[in-house]
Amino acid sequence: MYAPCAKVCLLDDRDAKTKLARTVKFYNGVKVPIVGLGTADLEAHITARCVKDAIDAGIRHIDCAPIFCNQEEVGQAIKEKIDEGLIKRENLYISSKLWDSRHGPKWVRRSLEETLKQLQLDYLDNYVMHTPMGFKDGFENYPRNNRGEILFSDIDYVDTWHAMETLVDDGLVRSIGLANFNAEQIERILDVARIPPANLQVECHPYLTQKKLMDLCCKHNIVFMVSNPTGPKKKNANIIPLKNNPKILCLAKKYGKSAVEILIRYQVQRGNVVMAKTTQKDHMIQNVMIESFKLCRKDVEILDLMNCNFRSKTLAYASGHPYHPFENDCI
Repeated sequence: MYAPCAKVCLLDDRDAKTKLARTVKFYNGVKVPIVGLGTADLEAHITARCVKDAIDAGIRHIDCAPIFCNQEEVGQAIKEKIDEGLIKRENLYISSKLWDSRHGPKWVRRSLEETLKQLQLDYLDNYVMHTPMGFKDGFENYPRNNRGEILFSDIDYVDTWHAMETLVDDGLVRSIGLANFNAEQIERILDVARIPPANLQVECHPYLTQKKLMDLCCKHNIVFMVSNPTGPKKKNANIIPLKNNPKILCLAKKYGKSAVEILIRYQVQRGNVVMAKTTQKDHMIQNVMIESFKLCRKDVEILDLMNCNFRSKTLAYASGHPYHPFENDCI
């Protein structure tokens, strides 16, 4: 079994009747609910409703990014719930990300300020470098030449990290972290960081268990966050979606849970924080209550043995970038 590295505590909230997920702590004391709402791929016109439903369901962790194109709707939903008196800002954990075309140090603060304006917040609990790959700085998310190729920049992600550290100094973010970095890149950041990364967000599921990367994060007191707990959505060669995998379905039947609940519980039981995307309130409630059951040791081992290092989020749009984290099959 897995021994979680992060310290576990309970999240305080005014409404004692609302069931809340437990939290883990960053090395700097910031509390992170172990299950959050991922807002990737949420269409803008339903985002506000989903975020409000999530807060009503007891979710206090909202994961955002400007590239998701729905931060204004997230911000409006948060504001409405705070105005209703249901929650206080300090009882929420709100995270966003720095996109690839804002890696230039002079763009980092500007990008954060834009995100804060969209979310109608004064600070973030966490700000994450979305990938180590810098694109040509500017307002275009995917700057391209006349052949349709993405224009890369020569900016070193280490310089971007140093610019992010100043955001902590200025009180605009409580912590900073990484997403989609490989082990070598994480070590390089740690070698030069004045403020170490508090967390790492990556794809992780039974087809890609990330055991070595988890061990690295544990060693350096970095909270491991799972951004894609359900794995590939479509069949790929011999890989079928985990939600349709007979082994997962068998476990779901055994525990009287859905396949998604099994996959989320697997990560939580390993000590990982999970960002789960759903548009249904009843599923949000299930996610908050994910620790109402426990997988036995044998069943966790079954899930571990499904690992085949299959990555569904390959970042192929930036193939050829010198800092591409997965192109050389790095962990």
